[in-house]
Amino acid sequence: MTWDWSAVRAFMPHFWDGLLVTLQALVLGSLISFSLGLVWTLLMRTPSRWVRWPVGVVTEFVRNTPLLVQLFFLFYVLPEWGLTFSALTTGVFAIGLHYSTYTMQVYRAGIEAVPVGQWEAATALSLPARRTWFAVILPQALRRVVPPLGNYVISMLKDTPILMSITVLDMLGEARLFSQQHFQFTEPVTVIGVAFIVISYLASLLLRTLERRLVR
Repeated sequence: MTWDWSAVRAFMPHFWDGLLVTLQALVLGSLISFSLGLVWTLLMRTPSRWVRWPVGVVTEFVRNTPLLVQLFFLFYVLPEWGLTFSALTTGVFAIGLHYSTYTMQVYRAGIEAVPVGQWEAATALSLPARRTWFAVILPQALRRVVPPLGNYVISMLKDTPILMSITVLDMLGEARLFSQQHFQFTEPVTVIGVAFIVISYLASLLLRTLERRLVR
């Protein structure tokens, strides 16, 4: 087996298209996951069991079913109910929803790690609940959750190839299509493998930098 640089050059335009789709899915999926995970956490801390119970059922169901099943449901079943979205939109939402049930647990742990004295101080100062959360509790909790949230960013990156199952041409999708058309498999698959390693490494560096800034 010999390495064919001409195949690499021919694949690169397809690679850049796939890279853009992969990064879109990663960034938007992460934003949905982080935002929705925080919403789940706050809802689970409300006094009303009529709020906690349905939120708990939904998050447990999502966390304990495979991402692939959720993708198929959103992409193939929802249109039968009149809800149709593009493949990329569906994939981004599915990744964000799925991982929000994990980031929810990260936020919960971060909030519970805030010293009890902070809650007592806010109560002693008669701070409103909204200000207690957003000025006292959440800023301290968020500093603690950056490392585990960063791990889930890497996990989401590694799960983006599953979007190929609903016709999204991410990096792997482009590599597969190119390989089938040109009968060249080694070069495109190797290129995207290296790309995943580089992106994961750069993301980890960025997250470590952010963590150091928040700890100051």
